[in-house]
This record gives sequence, C-alpha cells and structure tokens, in this order.
Amino acid sequence: MSVSDGDSSHGGWKNFRQTTRDRLLLEMLRSARGNNAANWKVLIMDDVTVKIMSNACKMADITEEGISLVEDLNKRRQPLPALEAVYFIQPTRDSVQKFMGDMNGKSPLYKKSYVFFSSPLGRDLLNIIKGEPLLLSRIAALREMNLEYLTIDTQGFSTDNDRALVELFGELSEGTRDYEVCLDTIAYRLSTVFASLKEFPLVRYRAARSAAANSVSTTTARDLVPTKMAAALWERLMKYKSSLANFPQTETCELIIVDRSVDPVAPIIHEWTYDAMCHDLLDMDGNKFMYEVTTGTGKVEKKEVLLEEHDPVWLELRDLHIAEVNLKLDDKMQQFGAKNKAAQIRLGAKEGQELSTRDMQKMVQALPQYRDQLEKLSLHIHIATVLNKKIKDEGLSDVGNLEQEFVFGDATSKELINILNVKQDLSAENKLRLLMIYAATHPEKLDATKRLQWMKLARLTGDDMNAINNMEYLGVSVSKKPTSGFSLKFGARKNKRPLRKERNQEEEGWQLSRFYPVLQDLVEDLVKGELSKDEYPYVKEPVGPLPATQAANPNSPGGATKPAVHSRRTNRPATSTWANKGRSYDDGSVDGRSVSNNHNHKPYGRRIFVFVIGGITRSELRIAHKLTAQLRREVVIGCTSVDSPQQFTRKLKALSNLDDVDL
Repeated sequence: MSVSDGDSSHGGWKNFRQTTRDRLLLEMLRSARGNNAANWKVLIMDDVTVKIMSNACKMADITEEGISLVEDLNKRRQPLPALEAVYFIQPTRDSVQKFMGDMNGKSPLYKKSYVFFSSPLGRDLLNIIKGEPLLLSRIAALREMNLEYLTIDTQGFSTDNDRALVELFGELSEGTRDYEVCLDTIAYRLSTVFASLKEFPLVRYRAARSAAANSVSTTTARDLVPTKMAAALWERLMKYKSSLANFPQTETCELIIVDRSVDPVAPIIHEWTYDAMCHDLLDMDGNKFMYEVTTGTGKVEKKEVLLEEHDPVWLELRDLHIAEVNLKLDDKMQQFGAKNKAAQIRLGAKEGQELSTRDMQKMVQALPQYRDQLEKLSLHIHIATVLNKKIKDEGLSDVGNLEQEFVFGDATSKELINILNVKQDLSAENKLRLLMIYAATHPEKLDATKRLQWMKLARLTGDDMNAINNMEYLGVSVSKKPTSGFSLKFGARKNKRPLRKERNQEEEGWQLSRFYPVLQDLVEDLVKGELSKDEYPYVKEPVGPLPATQAANPNSPGGATKPAVHSRRTNRPATSTWANKGRSYDDGSVDGRSVSNNHNHKPYGRRIFVFVIGGITRSELRIAHKLTAQLRREVVIGCTSVDSPQQFTRKLKALSNLDDVDL
C-alpha cells in the first residue's frame, strides 16, 4: 500500500524506495513548485535530511523539480531575495531557530519559504513560529512529511543510528540517558516509515531471551530492547491513527522487531554473494568503489563508481554467488561481442580486415552504447577478478567451508585447531572471525584457560579477544558458567543456542551457499502462520484472520493461499567445491538466488517489515529481494545501520569500552 502522489500520477506498483522517492520529489518539491515550470527555488537541508534526500534521489531528479541550488542550513549562506526557498529540516529547536533567522526580520535571505519537517513538529516550536507575524507572512507552506529514514536499498531502510549496538547493548548501557535517547530516536524514526507509507502494522517483537527460554536468570535492559521498542513504536502509531489524515484504522501490514542477538553469526560469516563480498573484501566507502584504470596513452587514472541500482549489471549480479557471477560475466562479454556492431567491427579490424566507409559509419553510430556497455562490463570484470584473487590469496575457500560446518554442527574445535596450525598465513581478521563463529555455535566452551590458549594459538591481541568475550552481551554463552555447590532447579532449561536447520535442495548447488540468515526462517514462519506467539508476541493480539494468511494470491478463495517456500540448501559431498554449478529453477533463480530483476515481480500481498536493532548485513538485504519474488509480498528490511563484518567487529569490541573506540 502506498499513497504518495507518485503512485496516483504514474500508476502501477512501486517498491519501497520508489515510493519514498516519489514522496520527496512529487509531494514535497513539485507541490512547492506549483504550475510555474520557470519558478526555480533553493533547497535548504540539515545534516539528517540531506542524507534522507541523497539516499533516495539523485541531483538530476532534484533539479528536474525546479531546484537550482542546494544549501546547508548549518552554514552561512548568501542572501538570494529574488528566489523562493524550500526547507526540508528536522523539527528540532536548533533547525527551527536557524530557519527563523533566515526568514524573519527586515532582510530575509529568500523571497518566500516552503517548510517541510521530516517528523512531527512539537507544539511549543509551532507556537514560537505562530508568534512571529512577519515570519508567517513569508511562509507559503508548513507541512510535516513524516519521513525520517534512509532508503538503503529498493527494499531496505535505516534509521541511521550507528551507535545503537553500543548504546543499547554495551556493558555500561543499562540505566543511562544514552540508552533511553537512543531507543526514543529509533522508535520516532521507525514510526515515520509507516506514517510516510500510510501503513498500520500488526506489531510483533522478540520476547526477552530470559522469558522466552523460561530462564531463572534476571532480565536485563539489553533483553528488553525489542519489547521497549515495540511499546514506544505502538504509542506513536496510536497518535498517527488519531491525528494523521488518511492513516489506516486497521492493520494493513506486518512488522517483526528483533535485535542483533537473533542471529549473531550473520554479521561475521563470509557471505559468498557478490554484494556481500564487495562490502566485505573491497575497501569501499558505503556503496562507493574506487579503482585505477590505465588509459590508451598509458596514464593511470583513479575512478570512483557507486554500486547501486542505476547500474543494471550490478542489479542483476548483486545477489548471485561469486562463481555464478564469473559465469554470467563471461556470457555477457560473449553476447556483447556478438551483438554490438562497434565491437564486431573493432574485433574484425584487429584481425586484419579492412574497414569500409559503411563499417566505419556503423561503428561511430554504435560507439556511445558500446562505450557505456563495455565500461560497465569492464568494471564488474575488474571487481570479480579482485575478489577471486582475494579468495585465493587469503585461503577463503577453506575458511568459508569451516565457518559453515560450525554453523551446521559438522565441525568441532579439532578442525579449528587444525586450520590454525596448518594455515599459519591466515589473517588475524579471518582467525578472529572463525573463533567468533565457533563461540557463537558452541556455547560455554571457553573458560579463562582455553581463552588464553586460543589467543596464543591464533596470535590474536587482547583487543581481538574482547570481541569474542563481548558476544555475551548479544546472548551468546561464550564462557563456561561457574557452579556453586549442589543444587536442583526443576523446570529450568539449559539456554543452548539451537543449530540452524539444514535446508534441502533437489540437486547440488554451490558448496559455500549453505548458510542463510535466521531472518529468512522468521519471515517464512510468519507467512505460514507458524511463528511462535511465545517467542514473538503481539503488542496487540489481532482480531479475526491473521494478515499473514491473507492476500497472498488474489486468485485463491478469499485471497488466501499458502505460498510455496522452496528449500534450497543441503549438505554437500566432500568432492564438491565452491565453484560447482547449481541448477536453475522456474522462478528464474539458481539455487534459490534470483538472477532476474526482482522489481519485475509485482507483489500483491500485504507488506512484511522486519526491523533489526543493532544493524544488519548485506546477506539480510538479499533475503528481502529473494523472499519478495518468492512469496509475492514485498519484504522490507529495516535497521539501525548496515554493517560490514569489520564494522560489526569494531562495535563488538566497543561494547565493554564505550568511550575509547571510534566507530
């Protein structure tokens, strides 16, 4: 469900990012522009709203809506009294005061202002604005956009709370002001997702671990993070329900709130799909990749590109296994040479054939397309070459295989000791990640003596070992628990992390594709109506049929059907390798990994939202793409941040030392 102007004017289904983009461009900028196409304006944003805009829209999109200049609210600006201004700002006292300073008094910076707040404006600040008659005469519009989140993907968003893991799960977080402020900020921004989309979610959350496990241990503030988030969000949704025009009065979608402890392995393990490997193994700044090219004259130039949806090659390859990427790129180069006139003629010239005038004319006509396609293909061939070299040089096939055997219970400390002894050249990072995965999948195995032994064997520092110790804050029982005398505790169950269930697959696929994030199980169980109410209770119990069983197929009786949930993974024989070819399926996927543009699959069921407090991984974003196509319901993954394994490890180290680590 989406109600932006973009949907009504363009028609047809739009994904999460497109809907957000249309609200910013059409509902905000175009409404300020009006019918006068020649009416150019200045756009002023603060530190938060500039990120909101840049994550959803390109500069060309903004210019097309009549914006001639983009300015920073927090910097001194040149007066432009002949131009009107559009303010997209947070409703904070600081931002409001700066806006008033621009537009009040005898010499305002701009002729007129259109003011759009990213979230609801407090009554006290509204009264301050109302108390300035001269200022009011220069305000053409004053609106709340209720849009304070970053779109990080076609089906992903972030509340941009990079320190959430530290402030909510750290050793010193309980009872602090930072804990409360962080929770409140996340809930506020999360609520704007639903206000912006005009969606009213049926809210479920992961129960406190101690309660869910029937534990006798004391419930901590860390355990209650999803519970408190669900309550804070619900309070804001109730306000929207009573005050926001066109906000639904009954549930229209589903939301599950979890924290990072739901799957502490996913942020650490080596993921073998293209997107995940790029962000893990390449030195990227967000989605920006920098590389060097040699020109025809032999000069070396530095280039930077954004690996995002505007690149159709990236869009097709991002969710594929790296081995499948290699095959795809090879096929694409062959097809490119066969179909592009410029490529054919250039190839013929290299083989000694003379070019006729007609050939040269065809080549010139095909050159722009030739250059664009060749540049994109060359970029991804270069990236794949770098990734394959890193896989070989760092021995990642053996590391990845052992990681997945830990996850599925096929390996013990014996295999860990062996790889650390045999592969002395393993990087400290890869050894640490192996130890972290072992600790997460083999609870209560590390006492003080063993921890010191592992540290010496792997040649890790005390700071490295701190990352393993701090997994305790995410519910991982790393250390052996001391026992005090003889006692009997009837009804108490050992809190042992269950092994991830193995998935079946009809035929062999890629060796290192067994792993999948736990979020996939959660969404599939939700859709099948099998998600435990004890572990994932409702904020408010639904009345009547659950939305999870509705609208999955409009052609079925009552709009209900049980979607086919395909299992794709199984144990591989010892002879298989990570480069084994997988079979193709009717849904356009290979081993369950979509190779087509998921945006062509129009969902017709209710949206499913999953929000992860403490950050998500690229593999979890991939799950949103896969399940949307598979279930025919748009799955949107939200988070407080998107972290690479290196970023997540740094945050883990900071959990017991909040002030000394710069994230």
